[in-house]
Amino acid sequence: MKIVKVGMPLVLVAALAACSGNAAESGGKTTITFSYLWSGPEGEAIEKLIAAFNAGQNKITVKGVSSPDAQKQLASMSSANGTFDISDNFGNTVGSWAAKGVLAPLDDLLKGQGVDTGAFAPAAMDQMRYKGQTYALPIAVHTFQLVYNKKLLAAAGVEPPTTMDELAAAIPKLTKTDGKGAITQLGLGNPSLSTSITTLGYAYGGAWDGTEPANPAPTPGDPGNLAALKFWQDNITKKYGADKISAFKAGWGQYMSAQDPFYTGKVAMVIDGEWQAVSIPKNAPGLEWGVSPIPVARPDLDGTTQLTASTLFIPANSKHRQAAAAFLTYMVSESAARELSLALGNLPARTGLAGDPAYAKIANFDAWLAAMKSPKVRSLSSAPYAAEYATDLESAFDSVARDTATPEEAMAKVAGRASGYAKG
Repeated sequence: MKIVKVGMPLVLVAALAACSGNAAESGGKTTITFSYLWSGPEGEAIEKLIAAFNAGQNKITVKGVSSPDAQKQLASMSSANGTFDISDNFGNTVGSWAAKGVLAPLDDLLKGQGVDTGAFAPAAMDQMRYKGQTYALPIAVHTFQLVYNKKLLAAAGVEPPTTMDELAAAIPKLTKTDGKGAITQLGLGNPSLSTSITTLGYAYGGAWDGTEPANPAPTPGDPGNLAALKFWQDNITKKYGADKISAFKAGWGQYMSAQDPFYTGKVAMVIDGEWQAVSIPKNAPGLEWGVSPIPVARPDLDGTTQLTASTLFIPANSKHRQAAAAFLTYMVSESAARELSLALGNLPARTGLAGDPAYAKIANFDAWLAAMKSPKVRSLSSAPYAAEYATDLESAFDSVARDTATPEEAMAKVAGRASGYAKG
């Protein structure tokens, strides 16, 4: 997707004069470093936005550095002298990092820049706050839908499933084995097992962090969560055998490459994000594919999906917070956020952009846009325990998928570990 030069918002132009920092205070130009996790074409898109910002004003110079290493990122933030002034990550890191004191609170900075946090997707903003303060802003959001191979479904006489019962019935019709019982085609795959299970947990009415967003707590044993795990174990793991599934997956190509198992027809359906709308035409142009809402267990759950967010934040050890806030304001402005989301194939974090005609030109993208606006969209908490919890859930999901633990056993183990999580 071509990136065009983005105009500077008028409020930002006015605010730049108030930017501080060592160089700005002495009447010079402030140089800040934007260390970002993107690379490749995504990194190129970021650099074009940086160039547009630098060319649009004369108070701040932003130096972009592609550094796709989250451990290195956190190490810099935790040191006395950090190496960058602004960076990106995902929403579920915010609470943990804010509790550690490595993120700069943004409310006063954003107020000074005239940023309205009400313009962003509410479910995303829930992840941006810790103890009532804002510590990050969403640059893009992501929702998950059921993506399917039209030819494979038509050949099997299967309509895109809308309920969990229909999904359970579709999987065996879309799964094939050879004469030796080896799997040659799988009805439902999982680019990310954790994303698939947590999303299905919501589709069963489950809650991974309780039902009070203002007071989250790990609830791995919620009945809806257990139902999702039981669905996976009954309809995939036990039905086809963990060893045979593992052997089948060993032959899969790299995710979102031309050899991706969904692109090559080895997998008929996946639960995946909106970036596929840009990746599929590029890497599998001949694929006939469609998108439908996540199947749900009950009619009152229609429209349920999971939302995640890509964020921008300022580390607490930045020496140029005002200048970094000015650049952050530019990056989340309507014009810049629009161009970035189009380049990356991501949903805009600003709800006002959801109806922009530019997104209508991307095939099937509207399905994910609609999901973003659903009142049933859910997101995992970004509480201080989130990182530990995510790791433990991933391990537990894997044990269920490998058939080494029942859903109850796996979630009981997570619940036992959760009692020792940092509360923040």
